[in-house]
Amino acid sequence: MLKGKTILLGITGGIAAYKAASLCSKLVQKGAKVHVIMTASAKQFITELTLQSLSKQRVFSDTFQERDPSSISHIDLADSADLVLIAPATANIIAKMAHGIADDMLSTVLLAATSTVMVAPAMNVNMYQHPAVQNNLNILAERGIQFIEPGEGLLACGYVGKGRMEEPETIVSCVEAFFERNDKANTGKLAGKKVVITAGGTVERIDPVRYISNDSSGKMGFALARAAKEMGAEVTLVAARTDEQPPRDINVIRVQSADEMYGAVSAVWEDCDILIKAAAVSDYRPKERADTKIKKSGSTMTLELVKTVDILETLGQRKNHQLLIGFAAETGNAEMYAKDKLVRKNLDLIVANDVSVPGAVFGADTNIVSIYDPKGLVEELPLLSKDEVARRVLSVAAERLPEEGL
Repeated sequence: MLKGKTILLGITGGIAAYKAASLCSKLVQKGAKVHVIMTASAKQFITELTLQSLSKQRVFSDTFQERDPSSISHIDLADSADLVLIAPATANIIAKMAHGIADDMLSTVLLAATSTVMVAPAMNVNMYQHPAVQNNLNILAERGIQFIEPGEGLLACGYVGKGRMEEPETIVSCVEAFFERNDKANTGKLAGKKVVITAGGTVERIDPVRYISNDSSGKMGFALARAAKEMGAEVTLVAARTDEQPPRDINVIRVQSADEMYGAVSAVWEDCDILIKAAAVSDYRPKERADTKIKKSGSTMTLELVKTVDILETLGQRKNHQLLIGFAAETGNAEMYAKDKLVRKNLDLIVANDVSVPGAVFGADTNIVSIYDPKGLVEELPLLSKDEVARRVLSVAAERLPEEGL
């Protein structure tokens, strides 16, 4: 998967820089051409000669050390990259990336790079949890930067917690998975397939000016629709109330209530191959809807609610060839609730996220999710843009579709 790929490996000044030697070696062994860029601080932990010997390539660290007068090194490096990988990534380089600072070779290359950038943070647990660092990580995630979440355990500083750079073997696996997902041969994984996606929050009217709804921007559903189309699928998007306009060039069915969404989904259910229910559907609706605005009277108001149709459970009972995928937005114990929902509603996959965690809140451009099937955890994704989460969810789904003719 890495043969013929050019990877820029940025190494910054943390004790985890020693792991970069093993990482570089493993990437080269997999067939990648690795150009190493070191910061001045990184060279306090590991030498250029070590990385040059392992990469079999010149190591870069000085923006002004131009050895070829016919080219500009930081631009050539940026243009050559299929992937930029920063490992370890200190709080300093993360801040520079977030705010566009270019004061050394690595940060200058990062501003010029147009390829995907993947970051493996490494720092003290308190530094990692600092609001400034978390804000910078969110800024980068919203721009599409991909992250390899740090592990938890004993850190070099003596603290125990989250902040340890992932092991080289895990990082290499993440790099391989990235190229597998983005290989041109995979763009047609859903060619000829019909994919139905629900998005947004349903609206249950109390009267003409008031309603019950759920928090949902529709962004995750829209990202899934874009990703499915990119992979060659014929996409139908059933959208309730959303904060943004849906993607262009996609068949959109607009609905308001849970009943309307159920009717729209039922109409396309039999003919679809994959249905992903990313919408936040109201569990209850007012038993009676007033035709005119209810006037204020008294200090309290009683509103009787009745259950709406459980669309996901109903489809789970009716499915035959379809792949049915649900979402579980929780505020704690996400794994337990997601697994229970998957079994109760006869789903093939469920995507769980804790919406109380920074980066995974409603309306954000990022998400942190775990994907489960009836056997357990399929994949745990770090903080990623919703577009990247969508691509990964659909890649997992595509792998589970029956082969043609079977």
